[in-house]
Amino acid sequence: MTPVHFSFSSAFMLGLMGLAFHRTHLLSALLCLEGMMLSLFIALALWTMQLESTMFSAAPMLLLAFSACEASAGLALLVATARTHGTDRLQNLSLLQC
Repeated sequence: MTPVHFSFSSAFMLGLMGLAFHRTHLLSALLCLEGMMLSLFIALALWTMQLESTMFSAAPMLLLAFSACEASAGLALLVATARTHGTDRLQNLSLLQC
């Protein structure tokens, strides 16, 4: 395993562990998701550069576009949650309560 591959896989795993174990606030969960998407974007961009093929050159941009859409939807949910519940703590949220 090359050091570059190790660094991106460890960054992805750190984001995944942060998402799995430290889910107290919605903002921290969104930041972990963004860290995971950033590591995937950089790894995919480096992979397409190593292949030297133009066939996969649109894949990192497509992933970046989906990441931006995910971030905007997450921030909209964060604002809506903060307005209705007064906090972004995930323990206060319930699917059974409107």
